[in-house]
Amino acid sequence: MVPFDFAYYRPQSIAEATALFAALERDGKRTLYYGGTEIITLSRLNLVRTAAVIDIKSIPECRSLDVDNGSLVLGAALSLGELEEANPFPLLTKAAREVADRTARNQITLGGNICGQIFYRETALPLFVAEADVIIAGPYGIRQCRFLDLFHQQLQLGRGEFVVQFKVDRATATLPHFHRKRRKQGEVGYPLVTIAALKKDGTVRVALSDICPFPFRSADVEAHLNDRNRPVGERIQAAVDAFPRPILHDIEGSADYRLFVVAQLLEDMLRELGDGETV
Repeated sequence: MVPFDFAYYRPQSIAEATALFAALERDGKRTLYYGGTEIITLSRLNLVRTAAVIDIKSIPECRSLDVDNGSLVLGAALSLGELEEANPFPLLTKAAREVADRTARNQITLGGNICGQIFYRETALPLFVAEADVIIAGPYGIRQCRFLDLFHQQLQLGRGEFVVQFKVDRATATLPHFHRKRRKQGEVGYPLVTIAALKKDGTVRVALSDICPFPFRSADVEAHLNDRNRPVGERIQAAVDAFPRPILHDIEGSADYRLFVVAQLLEDMLRELGDGETV
């Protein structure tokens, strides 16, 4: 049970959702978009409190799964289970499949996983390396921008904004790719390291989660990994040295152990993507 009362709204359009948010804010009511598993879980721990929830799952654009002018359109309200079944973007499918268990994935949405407070946000990684665009609605209308440009440790949304869709180049979604998630134990525990990568025009793009308290893609890390004039071991060590800080050090694993595991996974990645020729 949620330990407080709140108003629940389920608008049928983007315009209705943004107008509703503005009206609730004028009335002094703290309002959250989406609604779902995380709000329920965190409210029980007194980590989230809200006067109103605006559920966007009935807005058609937020439920899109389509191709438009060569772009794969992924609605923010699609559940991870739906993405897993449809498999429109294999790298994203692999990332979604590794989140929680099947029952939870049928409730967790793509937008919720990326915008939520739990910092792993593994489904952001395929969107980073695919250089996806994000469609955002808010009080000033609808805008489209590069997802990675708007993501600085977390997605930087303005007050009253919500994610409508993500767009991925359809050809990019079919490129050779790599995904690995390592846990301390079991198949649904919290992760130690997650890597998502793809190879385009001979260059490896890589994004990581669970190694830092935020997911990231780094130009410096990729430059080291793609430096074919150096042995693989040196490339990997230079890439690891270029990781942002801090490195997570918690009950799941020490910082040193995480770096050990990630170095092994980077070697596997280069080998599988055919980019580990120089040893």
